[in-house]
Amino acid sequence: MATLDALSDQELLDLLRSGDRLAYEEIYHRYKFVLHNHAWNKIRNKEEAQDALQEVFAKLWAQRGTLNIGTNLSGYLYSSVRNQVLNQIARKDVQGRYIASILAFAETQPVVTDHRVRENQLRELIDQEIAALPPRMREVFEMSRKDHLTYREIAARLGTSEETVKKQVSGALKVLRVKLGIFVYLFYLFHTL
Repeated sequence: MATLDALSDQELLDLLRSGDRLAYEEIYHRYKFVLHNHAWNKIRNKEEAQDALQEVFAKLWAQRGTLNIGTNLSGYLYSSVRNQVLNQIARKDVQGRYIASILAFAETQPVVTDHRVRENQLRELIDQEIAALPPRMREVFEMSRKDHLTYREIAARLGTSEETVKKQVSGALKVLRVKLGIFVYLFYLFHTL
């Protein structure tokens, strides 16, 4: 039998289809340099050209039993390398656009989580200060602010005058303004640094 390097492409293809690993190696060695050069000319990157070449030869071996190449092995390999390079370029383009969109989103969108955490902390602080109000003042204030009742409705429920309700709400607001004014300032100072 003749050595593999003396065989034609068609004879090597026939051996490859039957699973001959040596025929596959001969095809690889016969075409690797020209195909690598072909890929490099398209993308101008040695590693990416090598990746394209490896991908083409891996597919060639994986599909060896179902290959429908005909008689032009070199044309098939050149087309495969070109298509692989085009696929790599398309993937890089998609990756680039995806990364750009993520960066644009990160630069333009506010950090909602941070704002929500601060909002929740401030809400807890306000709730603590409301809970520290005298019981009657707290009850009137919560009916006014949380239950959204008018002074007249609160007065009717508690059996007191509207003026008393108004004074209780006003007193609660003064206490909260004094206590929360300092806390809000400190909260802002320590959480924005």
